[in-house]
Amino acid sequence: MLKTQLVRHTNDPDRVVALAARICYSGMDFGELNEKITDSAAAELVAMLRKMGHESPFEHASFTFCVEGVSRTATHQFVRHRIASYSQQSQRYVKAGEDEKFVVPPEIEDNPEAKEKVSAHYRAALKLYFELLDMGVKKEDARYVLPEGAETRIMATMNARELFHFFSLRCCNRAQWEIRAAAVDMLKEAKKVAPLIFEEAGPGCLRGACPEKEYSCGKSAEVREFFKALDESIGKK
Repeated sequence: MLKTQLVRHTNDPDRVVALAARICYSGMDFGELNEKITDSAAAELVAMLRKMGHESPFEHASFTFCVEGVSRTATHQFVRHRIASYSQQSQRYVKAGEDEKFVVPPEIEDNPEAKEKVSAHYRAALKLYFELLDMGVKKEDARYVLPEGAETRIMATMNARELFHFFSLRCCNRAQWEIRAAAVDMLKEAKKVAPLIFEEAGPGCLRGACPEKEYSCGKSAEVREFFKALDESIGKK
């Protein structure tokens, strides 16, 4: 089962971004600048930076997430975002358990016949894995028979600028269902601790016309309602 946790983040990330931008145009030393910039001024500055597309100050805020219960198919998509750091559970060193879990896509989950075939495949692959181990094959080689659907966990650290890009692509309806679910959970956690930075974060259609153009899902209005409800759910806590 998917579980996403924000493990660590830059302290007061919204303010850090504002200070990073202000220090470029101020003759004050950092201590004085930090004392004089108000929270409201920091908020205005972060909003202005987003609007003007001045993104480098956002790189000073970083966020570390642990995502569990996802398939190796999904984590292969995560690591395509190269401006990030990753640590993933290793099948080379961690032996699969007798009760090893596998991710079943919703489309297959809702089709009893397909689900049974996939489940049988998973069971057969796991059986072969243990047979290979019993034959003296090393874990690092026996793992080759395990399906891409095997559950794993990954820790990812990204700065706010890269996260904004990640959310633009992976929160989109056209993103693969599993990484989209993880990205939406990550966005929700990020908004709680950095509401100014991520105020407009999410798929491109939240900020204007769908960037997918002829490949659009055609559901921009529904997408906007979804993320509006997400914001409201955070505000109620």
